[in-house]
Amino acid sequence: GSCRYRCCPGRNNACWVPGARRAHCYCDSYCQRTGDCCQDYRAMCRRAAVGCAVGPWGPWSGCSSPCGVGSRARSRQVTVPPRHGGDPCPDLKQRRGCLGQHPTCGTAK
Repeated sequence: GSCRYRCCPGRNNACWVPGARRAHCYCDSYCQRTGDCCQDYRAMCRRAAVGCAVGPWGPWSGCSSPCGVGSRARSRQVTVPPRHGGDPCPDLKQRRGCLGQHPTCGTAK
């Protein structure tokens, strides 16, 4: 089967053509994970692939707990989404632990 004029992003079960031995072969980008791509998938579909691009990390947030164990978070944005089976996006959020140390911590009334 040939993927000519039939390249689909993501997982698309309708994006197939008859392959060898009457089995379906796929022309969607998910076929790379499942190993059932049509013989010319790379030549026909990957040449138009665009990998994900992301911007820089934003600043870390403040500690979620003013006193004691909490967490901080930061994120970044997708600047170019993946297309036509291009590389997927990396993590867009990160978390790390922190210890809140507000001046009022430990004072009892």
